Amino acid sequence: MTTILVTGGTGTLGRHVAERLRTDGHEVRVLSRHSVPYAVDLRQGGSPLDASVTGADTVVHCATSPRGGDEKAARNLIAAARRAGVSHLVYISIVGVDRVPFGYYRSKLAVERMAEDSGIGWTVLRATQFHDLLLTFFDGLARLPVLPLPARVKDQPVEVTEVARRLADLARGGPAGRVDDLGGPEVRTFDSLARAYLKAAGRRRAVVKVPLRGAAYRAFRDGGHLAPERAVGVTTFDEFLAQRFPRR
Repeated sequence: MTTILVTGGTGTLGRHVAERLRTDGHEVRVLSRHSVPYAVDLRQGGSPLDASVTGADTVVHCATSPRGGDEKAARNLIAAARRAGVSHLVYISIVGVDRVPFGYYRSKLAVERMAEDSGIGWTVLRATQFHDLLLTFFDGLARLPVLPLPARVKDQPVEVTEVARRLADLARGGPAGRVDDLGGPEVRTFDSLARAYLKAAGRRRAVVKVPLRGAAYRAFRDGGHLAPERAVGVTTFDEFLAQRFPRR
Protein backbone atom coordinates (compact mmCIF):
# COMPACT_ATOMS: atom_id res chain seq x y z
CA MET A 1 0.00 0.00 0.00
CA THR A 2 1.43 3.34 -1.10
CA THR A 3 1.13 6.54 0.91
CA ILE A 4 0.00 9.35 -1.37
CA LEU A 5 -0.37 13.02 -0.45
CA VAL A 6 -2.96 14.99 -2.43
CA THR A 7 -2.58 18.77 -2.22
CA GLY A 8 -5.80 20.69 -2.69
CA GLY A 9 -7.46 17.44 -1.66
CA THR A 10 -10.77 19.08 -0.73
CA GLY A 11 -11.11 20.99 -4.00
CA THR A 12 -13.04 20.37 -7.21
CA LEU A 13 -10.46 17.93 -8.59
CA GLY A 14 -8.46 16.89 -5.54
CA ARG A 15 -11.37 15.41 -3.60
CA HIS A 16 -12.17 13.06 -6.48
CA VAL A 17 -8.50 12.06 -6.80
CA ALA A 18 -8.34 11.30 -3.08
CA GLU A 19 -11.56 9.26 -3.18
CA ARG A 20 -10.33 7.26 -6.14
CA LEU A 21 -6.99 6.45 -4.52
CA ARG A 22 -8.65 5.43 -1.25
CA THR A 23 -11.00 3.13 -3.16
CA ASP A 24 -7.93 1.53 -4.73
CA GLY A 25 -6.55 0.80 -1.26
CA HIS A 26 -3.90 3.47 -0.85
CA GLU A 27 -3.23 5.47 2.29
CA VAL A 28 -4.21 8.99 1.29
CA ARG A 29 -3.30 12.22 3.03
CA VAL A 30 -5.46 15.21 2.13
CA LEU A 31 -3.64 18.52 2.36
CA SER A 32 -5.44 21.85 2.27
CA ARG A 33 -5.49 24.99 4.36
CA HIS A 34 -8.28 23.62 6.58
CA SER A 35 -7.91 19.84 6.32
CA VAL A 36 -7.04 18.28 9.70
CA PRO A 37 -4.51 16.81 10.39
CA TYR A 38 -2.78 18.14 7.26
CA ALA A 39 -3.89 21.77 7.43
CA VAL A 40 -1.16 23.59 5.54
CA ASP A 41 -0.89 26.83 3.59
CA LEU A 42 1.58 25.84 0.89
CA ARG A 43 2.57 29.45 0.38
CA GLN A 44 3.80 29.53 3.98
CA GLY A 45 5.42 26.09 4.10
CA GLY A 46 7.33 25.35 7.29
CA SER A 47 7.14 22.44 9.73
CA PRO A 48 3.44 21.60 9.08
CA LEU A 49 4.29 21.00 5.42
CA ASP A 50 7.33 18.89 6.30
CA ALA A 51 5.19 16.76 8.62
CA SER A 52 2.58 16.27 5.90
CA VAL A 53 5.11 15.12 3.30
CA THR A 54 7.28 12.93 5.55
CA GLY A 55 6.58 9.28 4.82
CA ALA A 56 4.71 9.92 1.58
CA ASP A 57 5.84 8.00 -1.49
CA THR A 58 3.96 10.13 -4.04
CA VAL A 59 2.59 13.68 -4.09
CA VAL A 60 -0.30 14.60 -6.39
CA HIS A 61 -0.26 18.38 -6.63
CA CYS A 62 -3.78 19.69 -7.34
CA ALA A 63 -3.71 22.83 -5.19
CA THR A 64 -3.92 26.01 -7.26
CA SER A 65 -5.25 29.55 -7.16
CA PRO A 66 -5.96 31.86 -10.11
CA ARG A 67 -5.41 34.72 -7.64
CA GLY A 68 -1.68 33.94 -7.52
CA GLY A 69 0.84 32.20 -5.32
CA ASP A 70 1.16 28.93 -7.23
CA GLU A 71 4.87 29.31 -7.89
CA LYS A 72 5.71 30.03 -4.26
CA ALA A 73 3.51 27.14 -3.14
CA ALA A 74 5.20 24.75 -5.59
CA ARG A 75 8.64 25.91 -4.53
CA ASN A 76 7.85 25.13 -0.88
CA LEU A 77 6.22 21.80 -1.73
CA ILE A 78 9.10 20.60 -3.90
CA ALA A 79 11.68 21.57 -1.28
CA ALA A 80 9.77 19.66 1.39
CA ALA A 81 9.31 16.66 -0.93
CA ARG A 82 13.03 16.52 -1.62
CA ARG A 83 13.82 16.63 2.11
CA ALA A 84 11.34 13.82 2.73
CA GLY A 85 12.62 11.60 -0.08
CA VAL A 86 9.39 11.59 -2.10
CA SER A 87 9.91 9.50 -5.22
CA HIS A 88 7.11 10.74 -7.50
CA LEU A 89 5.50 14.16 -8.05
CA VAL A 90 2.34 14.26 -10.18
CA TYR A 91 1.17 17.69 -11.35
CA ILE A 92 -2.08 18.70 -13.04
CA SER A 93 -1.70 21.52 -15.55
CA ILE A 94 -3.80 23.07 -18.32
CA VAL A 95 -3.77 22.55 -22.07
CA GLY A 96 -2.25 25.60 -23.74
CA VAL A 97 -0.13 26.96 -20.90
CA ASP A 98 2.75 27.21 -23.37
CA ARG A 99 0.63 28.84 -26.08
CA VAL A 100 -1.69 31.31 -24.33
CA PRO A 101 0.00 34.37 -22.75
CA PHE A 102 -2.43 34.57 -19.85
CA GLY A 103 -1.08 35.25 -16.36
CA TYR A 104 -2.52 32.19 -14.66
CA TYR A 105 -1.34 29.97 -17.52
CA ARG A 106 2.18 31.38 -17.28
CA SER A 107 2.21 30.47 -13.60
CA LYS A 108 1.07 26.90 -14.34
CA LEU A 109 3.82 26.57 -16.97
CA ALA A 110 6.39 27.82 -14.47
CA VAL A 111 5.30 25.13 -12.00
CA GLU A 112 5.63 22.51 -14.73
CA ARG A 113 9.24 23.61 -15.21
CA MET A 114 9.83 23.45 -11.46
CA ALA A 115 8.62 19.85 -11.42
CA GLU A 116 10.89 18.96 -14.32
CA ASP A 117 13.89 20.53 -12.58
CA SER A 118 13.03 19.26 -9.10
CA GLY A 119 15.30 16.23 -9.05
CA ILE A 120 12.21 14.15 -8.16
CA GLY A 121 10.60 11.70 -10.55
CA TRP A 122 7.77 13.66 -12.14
CA THR A 123 4.62 13.34 -14.21
CA VAL A 124 2.66 16.24 -15.74
CA LEU A 125 -0.85 15.93 -17.15
CA ARG A 126 -2.50 18.81 -18.98
CA ALA A 127 -6.29 18.88 -19.22
CA THR A 128 -8.81 21.22 -20.81
CA GLN A 129 -11.23 23.22 -18.65
CA PHE A 130 -13.59 21.36 -16.34
CA HIS A 131 -17.34 21.42 -16.86
CA ASP A 132 -17.58 22.84 -13.33
CA LEU A 133 -15.53 25.89 -14.33
CA LEU A 134 -17.92 26.74 -17.15
CA LEU A 135 -20.90 26.25 -14.83
CA THR A 136 -19.39 28.69 -12.30
CA PHE A 137 -18.59 31.14 -15.10
CA PHE A 138 -22.09 31.05 -16.56
CA ASP A 139 -23.73 31.19 -13.11
CA GLY A 140 -21.84 34.40 -12.45
CA LEU A 141 -22.71 35.96 -15.80
CA ALA A 142 -26.37 34.99 -15.44
CA ARG A 143 -26.72 37.56 -12.66
CA LEU A 144 -26.59 40.17 -15.43
CA PRO A 145 -29.51 40.92 -17.75
CA VAL A 146 -27.41 39.66 -20.69
CA LEU A 147 -24.57 37.13 -21.02
CA PRO A 148 -21.51 38.89 -22.48
CA LEU A 149 -19.21 36.30 -24.04
CA PRO A 150 -15.85 36.61 -25.79
CA ALA A 151 -16.53 36.50 -29.53
CA ARG A 152 -15.18 33.69 -31.73
CA VAL A 153 -13.87 31.63 -28.81
CA LYS A 154 -14.42 27.89 -28.47
CA ASP A 155 -13.95 25.56 -25.55
CA GLN A 156 -13.49 21.83 -24.93
CA PRO A 157 -14.79 21.12 -21.41
CA VAL A 158 -14.01 17.84 -19.69
CA GLU A 159 -15.60 15.96 -16.80
CA VAL A 160 -13.54 16.41 -13.63
CA THR A 161 -14.02 12.81 -12.48
CA GLU A 162 -12.45 11.61 -15.72
CA VAL A 163 -9.40 13.76 -15.06
CA ALA A 164 -9.30 12.48 -11.47
CA ARG A 165 -9.34 8.89 -12.72
CA ARG A 166 -6.41 9.58 -15.02
CA LEU A 167 -4.44 11.34 -12.29
CA ALA A 168 -5.02 8.46 -9.88
CA ASP A 169 -3.80 6.01 -12.51
CA LEU A 170 -0.67 8.10 -13.02
CA ALA A 171 -0.07 8.34 -9.27
CA ARG A 172 -0.16 4.56 -8.98
CA GLY A 173 2.53 4.20 -11.64
CA GLY A 174 6.06 5.46 -11.91
CA PRO A 175 7.25 8.85 -13.15
CA ALA A 176 6.22 9.29 -16.79
CA GLY A 177 7.24 12.86 -17.65
CA ARG A 178 4.82 14.86 -19.78
CA VAL A 179 1.96 12.52 -20.68
CA ASP A 180 -0.67 12.95 -23.40
CA ASP A 181 -3.16 15.78 -22.87
CA LEU A 182 -6.70 14.98 -21.77
CA GLY A 183 -9.42 16.92 -23.59
CA GLY A 184 -13.19 16.84 -23.41
CA PRO A 185 -15.19 15.03 -26.10
CA GLU A 186 -16.43 18.14 -27.92
CA VAL A 187 -15.04 21.44 -29.15
CA ARG A 188 -17.92 23.92 -29.09
CA THR A 189 -18.39 27.66 -29.41
CA PHE A 190 -18.76 29.57 -26.17
CA ASP A 191 -22.19 30.82 -27.15
CA SER A 192 -23.48 27.30 -27.83
CA LEU A 193 -22.25 26.21 -24.39
CA ALA A 194 -23.90 29.26 -22.82
CA ARG A 195 -27.21 28.55 -24.54
CA ALA A 196 -27.08 24.94 -23.36
CA TYR A 197 -26.53 26.21 -19.81
CA LEU A 198 -29.43 28.67 -20.02
CA LYS A 199 -31.78 26.00 -21.31
CA ALA A 200 -30.79 23.48 -18.62
CA ALA A 201 -30.97 26.07 -15.82
CA GLY A 202 -34.31 27.42 -17.01
CA ARG A 203 -33.01 30.95 -17.40
CA ARG A 204 -33.69 33.48 -20.11
CA ARG A 205 -30.88 35.81 -21.05
CA ALA A 206 -29.73 37.37 -24.28
CA VAL A 207 -26.28 36.17 -25.34
CA VAL A 208 -24.01 38.96 -26.58
CA LYS A 209 -20.70 38.13 -28.28
CA VAL A 210 -18.09 40.76 -27.43
CA PRO A 211 -14.84 41.10 -29.44
CA LEU A 212 -11.89 41.65 -27.15
CA ARG A 213 -8.28 42.71 -27.62
CA GLY A 214 -4.90 41.52 -26.51
CA ALA A 215 -2.53 38.63 -27.07
CA ALA A 216 -4.27 36.31 -24.61
CA TYR A 217 -7.65 36.80 -26.29
CA ARG A 218 -6.14 36.17 -29.73
CA ALA A 219 -4.56 32.95 -28.45
CA PHE A 220 -7.87 31.76 -27.00
CA ARG A 221 -9.66 32.75 -30.21
CA ASP A 222 -7.09 30.75 -32.21
CA GLY A 223 -7.69 27.67 -30.05
CA GLY A 224 -4.43 27.62 -28.14
CA HIS A 225 -6.22 26.12 -25.14
CA LEU A 226 -7.81 23.27 -27.12
CA ALA A 227 -6.67 19.71 -27.83
CA PRO A 228 -9.06 18.37 -30.50
CA GLU A 229 -6.61 15.56 -31.29
CA ARG A 230 -6.90 14.43 -27.64
CA ALA A 231 -10.71 14.49 -27.32
CA VAL A 232 -10.63 11.38 -25.15
CA GLY A 233 -13.15 12.53 -22.53
CA VAL A 234 -16.53 10.83 -22.56
CA THR A 235 -19.06 13.00 -20.73
CA THR A 236 -20.40 15.92 -22.77
CA PHE A 237 -21.35 19.30 -21.36
CA ASP A 238 -25.01 18.58 -22.08
CA GLU A 239 -24.80 15.35 -20.07
CA PHE A 240 -23.09 17.20 -17.23
CA LEU A 241 -25.85 19.83 -17.24
CA ALA A 242 -28.53 17.13 -17.20
CA GLN A 243 -27.02 15.79 -13.99
CA ARG A 244 -26.78 19.24 -12.39
CA PHE A 245 -30.25 20.37 -13.47
CA PRO A 246 -32.43 17.24 -13.47
CA ARG A 247 -35.86 17.77 -14.97
CA ARG A 248 -38.69 17.60 -12.48
